[in-house]
Amino acid sequence: MLRDEHAFKDMLEQARRLGPLPMAVAHPCSRESLLGAVETAQHGIARPILIGPRSKILRLAQEIEVSLDEIEIIDMPHSHAAAEQAVTLVREGNADILMKGSLHTDEFMTEVLARGTGIRTDRRISHVFIMRVESYPRYLFITDAAINIEPDLMTKRDICQNAIDLCHALGIATPKVAILSAVETITPEIRSTVDAAALCKMADRGQIRGGILDGPLAFDNAISLEAADTKGIVSPVAGSPDILLVPELESGNMLAKQLTYLAAAASAGIVMGARVPIVLTSRSDDAPGRLASTAIANLLAHRRRATGKLI
Repeated sequence: MLRDEHAFKDMLEQARRLGPLPMAVAHPCSRESLLGAVETAQHGIARPILIGPRSKILRLAQEIEVSLDEIEIIDMPHSHAAAEQAVTLVREGNADILMKGSLHTDEFMTEVLARGTGIRTDRRISHVFIMRVESYPRYLFITDAAINIEPDLMTKRDICQNAIDLCHALGIATPKVAILSAVETITPEIRSTVDAAALCKMADRGQIRGGILDGPLAFDNAISLEAADTKGIVSPVAGSPDILLVPELESGNMLAKQLTYLAAAASAGIVMGARVPIVLTSRSDDAPGRLASTAIANLLAHRRRATGKLI
C-alpha cells in the first residue's frame, strides 16, 4: 500500500527544531516497534529508552541491522515488567513521552491506568487518530477509536476536550468539531444524537472550551458542504471539520482503518489525558507511522514543559 511518507513533514520539522525528549519504550521486540523507536533518535525528536529483554532486543537489532550503541536499554524479563518499568520512568520524571512497543494494548494500558502506580489524571484518557487524507485539505482528527468502548456523555466531554487540546498544541487555534451519528436530527432512539446535542450545549455553557462544535451530523454532512446544503443544514462545521467525534469505538475504528486501507491515508496516533503524551500505535503499524506519532508527542510534551499544564 502506497502512503505519503512526507504527510507529517511539517510536524517532524517542528519537533526537530524543538529538540529530542526522553521517551520510555515498552517492549520494542518486533521489527517495526524497534525500528520506529530507533528512527526517532535518528531524526532528533526523541531519546528512546528501550525497556524489555536485553538479549532479545540486541538480537533483533542485529537481524535488522540497526545500531543501538547510543541508546539506553533497561533489561526487563517480559512485556508486563517492561510496561510497568516504562510507566515508572514517566511517573518519576525520567521520561516525557511513553511509547507502546510490541505488546498488547490491554497489557500496556493496565499499567498506565493502575491506581497508585499509573499516570492517569482527573481527565478521562482517550485516543486520537491524526490522519492525512489526500482528498481532504487539512489534518483530520478522529476520536475515540481505540480506548473508550461505549463512552457516556461525560466521557465524550473529556474525549472532545482532549482532541481540542491536541489541536491547540499543534497550532490549530479554534478547531471545528463534527459530532457524528447516523442522522443529523435529534432522535431519542439513537443515543448518539442526544449526546451530540448535549455536547453542543455544554460548549455553549463553557463545559467544553476552545472549539466550535456542531452535531449530530452524518458523515457526509460533516465532510461535504454540498451534502449539508442539499439537506438544508446550516452549520459552521459542515464541510470543514478538524475533529470527527465518533459515537463509539467500533464506528471510529472502522472509519480510521477504512481511510488507511481504502484511501491510503497516512496516520498517527496519540493518547491524551495522561501525565505525558502516549504513542499508542497498532502492532501492525509501520515505522513512519510511529515516527509521526512521536513527532506529535514531542510537540505536546514541549508545550507541557512551556506551560506547566498537563495536556
